Amino acid sequence: MTGLLVLFYGLVSVVPILVAADRAERRVKVLRASLALFSGGVMLFSPFHSEWVLSLIVALGFATDGVVRIFIASIFRFPRWRYSASYGAAELVAALCLLLQWPLSHTGNITLGIGLFIGLSGWMMLRMGFMLRNLEEEVAILMLPIFAGRGWHDHAPILIGADPPRNIDDPPLLLHIWTPVGSANVTSRRLVIDRYVAAVDANGAISTGHAALEMAPDLYISHYPAEEIERSSDDFIQALNADPRNDVKGRFVPSLALEVADWCPPDVQLRIHRYNPRRLRAFWAGYRQSDTYNVTNRNCAVVVAAGLEAALEGALAGRYPWLRLLRLLADPDLWLAALVRGRAESMTWTPGFILDYARVLGRIVDRREAPWGRRLRGFLAALRARRAANLPSSPDDDSKVQTS
Repeated sequence: MTGLLVLFYGLVSVVPILVAADRAERRVKVLRASLALFSGGVMLFSPFHSEWVLSLIVALGFATDGVVRIFIASIFRFPRWRYSASYGAAELVAALCLLLQWPLSHTGNITLGIGLFIGLSGWMMLRMGFMLRNLEEEVAILMLPIFAGRGWHDHAPILIGADPPRNIDDPPLLLHIWTPVGSANVTSRRLVIDRYVAAVDANGAISTGHAALEMAPDLYISHYPAEEIERSSDDFIQALNADPRNDVKGRFVPSLALEVADWCPPDVQLRIHRYNPRRLRAFWAGYRQSDTYNVTNRNCAVVVAAGLEAALEGALAGRYPWLRLLRLLADPDLWLAALVRGRAESMTWTPGFILDYARVLGRIVDRREAPWGRRLRGFLAALRARRAANLPSSPDDDSKVQTS
């Protein structure tokens, strides 16, 4: 049953690919649909019903994620990096237990792992629920201890009084992204690294891209080092360390026009129409009290991510919060956003992660795309119309054409 659901989700995910205008967005949707189709196929096809093969697949997944977590934690050395490395080590132990059939058989270990995962997730939800119950009304949710690991939400807004009503004609929130590839003269490509980390230009210099957030008419969020940091491939790994010794003086660029004049236009621009301007202004007023810049723990993408989350808090508030929560939990975009956010927290926010995260959040809060069912019906109707258009004409139609 699970395989059928995952396979159906993959088939439905093919529909928005056909209407995606942006090439980068189309690639992300193709990847998401391909992973869902592959996962559903693995669950359904009989060759994978072997307990040993299924255990091997799950063990490889644990081992791969564990190795990646340990490697990233040892490179970035962000706050609480030892906790992330310990989590990766636990995944390696779980993979070894699956292969050695200890303490249970293959099927028993997989069932035990799924049960532990569901139990821990439930405990986290209960813990967060108790925290929300005791949270004062004027304090942002991002001030909860569970969001305090990296210090990215120290300036989450604390506001007194109700927010003024939003006008539908208010200007949208603009996200500007300079991707590593688009902002440098890149000759050789490294697909995943170029997309989410950095690119190497023709001169051997490292380009990490840039991100900025704009709210008309007078708010522009852009954090940049005060002096341009030229990094070669040799010392880039050392610069990724989040240690305070890598802190440098930063500057806040006041407008997009100055950034374009000083560098180049952004590759991608996104718009989000449903947000809270008051919360965004309060966040920015607190963040800009310090201009310290750190390439890993306090960079341009970190401030954009924190500002975006501050601005979107409460954007979906309504009369029926429980019904809204159930609809969100059933929305695949919510889980995709959580996946992107988790990857960023285990490493750092980059322009590539911000681009994916903002796209998903925009679909969640703005709801500018039709629901899944309506898009599927439209896709099937388009297929029927195309098939009807390609049918050969009947003899009666030919005689009519010749007579006329």
